Amino acid sequence: MLASLISFYIASALQPILPINAYKEMPILEEAAFNISKLNFSNLLSASPIPIKRSEFISPIIEATSAIAIDNQTGETLYEKNIHERRQFASITKLMTAIIILEENDLTSVVTVSPDVKYADGSEMLLRTGEQITVESLLYGLMINSANDAAAALAEFNAGSIKSFVEKMNEKALELGLLNTHFQNPIGYDNKQNYSSAYDIARLARYAYQKSFIKKTAVIKEYEVTSADNAYTHKLESTNELLGSYLNIKGLKTGHTDKAGWCHVAIAENENGNDIITVVLDSPARFQESKVLIDWTFRAFIW
Repeated sequence: MLASLISFYIASALQPILPINAYKEMPILEEAAFNISKLNFSNLLSASPIPIKRSEFISPIIEATSAIAIDNQTGETLYEKNIHERRQFASITKLMTAIIILEENDLTSVVTVSPDVKYADGSEMLLRTGEQITVESLLYGLMINSANDAAAALAEFNAGSIKSFVEKMNEKALELGLLNTHFQNPIGYDNKQNYSSAYDIARLARYAYQKSFIKKTAVIKEYEVTSADNAYTHKLESTNELLGSYLNIKGLKTGHTDKAGWCHVAIAENENGNDIITVVLDSPARFQESKVLIDWTFRAFIW
């Protein structure tokens, strides 16, 4: 569309200058070209740059069951492999948990940890029953440490029960148009009803990354939070091994379970400030394959 408008603009600019009343007799096409010359092209040209593939680059070999790379600004798909296949996606689930909390709760609100939360299996930040801790601290645990107990505590605090919170997660998925996504828990535990696709995850990540809290937290490798009364300290450590690598990785989320395999969604930026989102699901080497996909995308496309 933009290229066509510019062509019309150039064509009209090269026409001989006519008396103003002569334009009344112009054919419709020429009149359209004349009107286009009045457009504010500075606005059109300031739009997000469009990624264009270099023809000499062939697609990389990615062994993950599903994978995708998209341009973060335009949403355009740059690489794809089984992108609409439904798969379990482990702790990447927590992106939706974080989104709902950030949109509905105050970061300074204080959560009281219930007995049920203490027994959330897997990765945790070691919350104590009865501990009082802010929503903000729990979100740090959720995003950095991928803490299951933080996800459970936040869900209960927000909706009163895990079941009610999951209903909100599925409503939000429909709102975002994630047609191959369904949630069964806020953590990412293996369950046939907790699934998504590489395409949907890329869209979810793109939406999540618009949240300033997620954007700043996704790059943190180590952090400490305390309970509201400073009685307990929780040391958090990211599972994202790409943070601090030679690539400019801006986050975002890892995941692993027996059924989901090794999963990773990443946001990376090149030297010109163009950023992309990559997703690998059920990968034999999630970080290495993410690096391959990021490196290839920045080499194969120009903006």
